[in-house]
Amino acid sequence: MKLYSFGKWLCGTYFKSTYKPEIMGTENMPQSGGVLLCTNHIHNYDPPLVGVASPREVHFMAKSELFSMPVLKNILPSINAFPVKRGMSDKTALKTGMKLLKDGKVVGLFPEGTRSKTGEIGEGLAGAGFFALKSEAHIVPCAIIGQYKKGQKLKIVFGKPIDFTHLREQKASAKEATELIMKHIGQLKTENE
Repeated sequence: MKLYSFGKWLCGTYFKSTYKPEIMGTENMPQSGGVLLCTNHIHNYDPPLVGVASPREVHFMAKSELFSMPVLKNILPSINAFPVKRGMSDKTALKTGMKLLKDGKVVGLFPEGTRSKTGEIGEGLAGAGFFALKSEAHIVPCAIIGQYKKGQKLKIVFGKPIDFTHLREQKASAKEATELIMKHIGQLKTENE
């Protein structure tokens, strides 16, 4: 059994028994082709939770510091994570992400770049917009709603792919593209709270 599949089963068992998350909109995930999966960020558990909820394997961009930690540096590549240096333009991470999308994989991003302390959706960074405009991937918004607390509601909602045709034709900026993605994540959150 692949480490990713085992990890998905293990995390899924933990989340189901501890938080009982409600997963909605999995039918909105395209069954093939590159997908840029953009999610709000509220907790360290977000990547495994989204990985468990997604009907397809997700390749997450993770902060490079994690890859220098003794145990994680060996595990992370085996569960489809790849490093990104935060606070700068990381050309290697951009190339890796673009290749994965071109190869028809799902790339998971948290456009805000860091966790929200309040649970409110913050401003997204330009990286998500860059991938959305420069690739031909489907752009799928995803909202994590609620809290990681026993007895509290926790939802993961996958939205319909965002039509980026107009922005790509208009040669919009990466910032504008990210703003559109964040708007869709915000709408998903508001409609499903």
